[in-house]
Amino acid sequence: MAATSVARSSLILRLKRVEGQVRGIARMVNDDRDCIDILTQLSAADQGLRSVAVGLLDEHVAQCLVAAGDASESHRATKLREAHDAIVRLARH
Repeated sequence: MAATSVARSSLILRLKRVEGQVRGIARMVNDDRDCIDILTQLSAADQGLRSVAVGLLDEHVAQCLVAAGDASESHRATKLREAHDAIVRLARH
């Protein structure tokens, strides 16, 4: 990924936030906290990862697909297929 430094910083910040959430979830499990509270935190961490995934997809579309517009037909088709497959994977969850 050739993300801009601003985009990269934003993605790293989101990942660090999710990392903290996951550590907190592990503590909750270790402390035998209420299952509903743990599930709520798992959902929040999942949404955080989805946010990162959407950010990466945005960067891919903005940079890789636009750049592929000037490339060969087969390269464009490959990049479009990659984007399509990534969108399908995101939509499944």
